[in-house]
Amino acid sequence: MDKRLTVARRELASLRSEKTIVLAILIQLLIAAFSSFLAVGLVSMYDPESASDNVVVSFGVTGDASDELAPVLASDDAWKGVRYRTQRGAMDDFRSGEVQAVLHVERTASGRLDVTAIAPDGNIQTTLVVTQIKEVLDELERHQRTQLSARLERSVVAPPPEKGASPYFGFTYTVLIPMLMFLPVFISGSVAVDTIAEEYDRGTLELLRVTPLTGIDIVDGKLLAMGILAPVQAAAWLILLSFNGTSVANSLEIVVLVTAFSVTIVALGAILALRFRDRKQAQFLFSMAMLVVFSGTYLLPEAPANTVAKLAIGSPTTFTHAMVAFYLVASLLGYGLVRRVVGSGRLLTTA
Repeated sequence: MDKRLTVARRELASLRSEKTIVLAILIQLLIAAFSSFLAVGLVSMYDPESASDNVVVSFGVTGDASDELAPVLASDDAWKGVRYRTQRGAMDDFRSGEVQAVLHVERTASGRLDVTAIAPDGNIQTTLVVTQIKEVLDELERHQRTQLSARLERSVVAPPPEKGASPYFGFTYTVLIPMLMFLPVFISGSVAVDTIAEEYDRGTLELLRVTPLTGIDIVDGKLLAMGILAPVQAAAWLILLSFNGTSVANSLEIVVLVTAFSVTIVALGAILALRFRDRKQAQFLFSMAMLVVFSGTYLLPEAPANTVAKLAIGSPTTFTHAMVAFYLVASLLGYGLVRRVVGSGRLLTTA
């Protein structure tokens, strides 16, 4: 075991010269350390509607059926309707910035409402305004359905009541925490590919083989060094999140899950590096394999990101715990496969 630890320490020491890896770790550290601050901006991209609180959007309303929009716009304090006699007048104020959008409403011959919406193009307000236009049109549709419900021959099923929820809560537990947990895993696998392929490129593998180290000792040491990076980072991120006021339940089980994925992905990277040896080719195949693996996990009854989210929120089911055990067993099988391949001795030859 001392021999493997020596190799592991050597690999960890060499990481300091990898500027890309150090930069990636620092970026993750920044996100975790300032999660409360960054979440405000990130949530606005994740859920644009969350950025519309306390913002009033002025709509220029024109058309012969503009009266239909009056009660809709009056139903929300975030909307302000300004009536115009002509669409030209509304467009003049739109270009000057008096109103943020224009809604032209006409009643067709069949009795339907035809709404033409005009929003700013390429403006920083575009996302916010478009989101508000969508909400106005959704509310107009509900208003029209209510007014015309008496004409229906059958009663429609009432939609479920809307329940408000904080977008910050959803973003933190379904996006931020899973991202911080799995990003180190992919980085560790990529580093494992590099560290093994570079032994072939530099010709240093033969130097290691003439030492008392066996092939299994060499690969075990590299896998140990790369495999512990992700769970150590995951534990650090969870601690930083807790300091920022983000409570994370089942932290130990989440770290176990990250460890399982780290071992699996690092083992996959090691096998590709041992098989193809060329750094660029192995990294390309590793990237493609990650896309396949990541996409394939969504075919599972519970995706890994969902497992992390349920554990972090504190509402795991029995099946969630079973998936953690499944990933742990899969990681042990992957590690055993690497040892078996290395033990055969064929992939460590440099000829």
